[in-house]
Amino acid sequence: MREAAFVKQNKDKWIAFEEALNSKRELSPDHLSDLYIEITDHLSYAKTFYPNSNTQLYLNAIAAQAHQKIYKTKRESKNRIVSFWKTEFPLLFAQHHRELLIAFLVFTFFCCVGAFSAANEGDFVRSILGDSYVNMTLENIENGDPMAVYKQMGEMNMFLGITINNIRVALMAFAYGILLGVGTLYILMSNGIMLGSFQYFFYEKGLLWESARTIWIHGTIEISVIIIAGCAGLVMANGMFFPGTYSRLEAFKRGVKNGLKIVISTIPFFIIAGFLEGFVTRHTEMPDWLAILIILSSLSLIIYYYIIYPIKLNKKKINATETIH
Repeated sequence: MREAAFVKQNKDKWIAFEEALNSKRELSPDHLSDLYIEITDHLSYAKTFYPNSNTQLYLNAIAAQAHQKIYKTKRESKNRIVSFWKTEFPLLFAQHHRELLIAFLVFTFFCCVGAFSAANEGDFVRSILGDSYVNMTLENIENGDPMAVYKQMGEMNMFLGITINNIRVALMAFAYGILLGVGTLYILMSNGIMLGSFQYFFYEKGLLWESARTIWIHGTIEISVIIIAGCAGLVMANGMFFPGTYSRLEAFKRGVKNGLKIVISTIPFFIIAGFLEGFVTRHTEMPDWLAILIILSSLSLIIYYYIIYPIKLNKKKINATETIH
């Protein structure tokens, strides 16, 4: 992009930023920080493509002014962690719903592939889940307790083991994004096929409802955040493929940073899922209404925090910016 075009495209934002800096009305630290981040992104771009230009000098000056104002007036918040979950992350994630949709569609597609393959290939389930697991489950079905696998380990050991394993899978889904996203898609594919064949196995035995009401008590959150971790990997890959106005290296760095924040956001949810699997799922005697309540509550929590709340917060931010303009 030519320098003149770059200036024309962004000058209104820079003017608004200067006005905000010089305004006597006190801005919220979070809003000022958002504006500062955008200006420093533009400065980084100018340094890369228009070194020593008037544009770079101008952006450097207002960035320095902003930095001084932010760090002079804003003490480091004692509630930094709270602000991350309440504001910083949701605003970030609102920009990555496209990657979330792709991860969801890929996972869902391979769930269908897993179920279809299990229906048409007799040994497919064994090849995916393993002979020992299938044989153990068949024995549990014969004994009248198909979900006995969730009762074999102590609550705390199961909670810790499942939580650590799920976090490991999430980190893999993110880290493999560095393989141009192919590694992330593989993780989504393998987990999707496993889930699809697993559910079809119980359907074939006439136990679809019993298995679903039990498994999805913890699986609603567990599967959802695996998909979200896949989204994180795609965010990193997206930075490599589509740098936009940034250099490819800068876009990659931003992709890694944003993807890592997304993965971090999943950790509390994996802990919740691990707790449910370790302490709650094993109670297969619970009434259907309670199982359904837990499942719907879990689904509502995920949809609200990762989809509805970020959209609402982003709209609020846009409205606040337009008011300043």
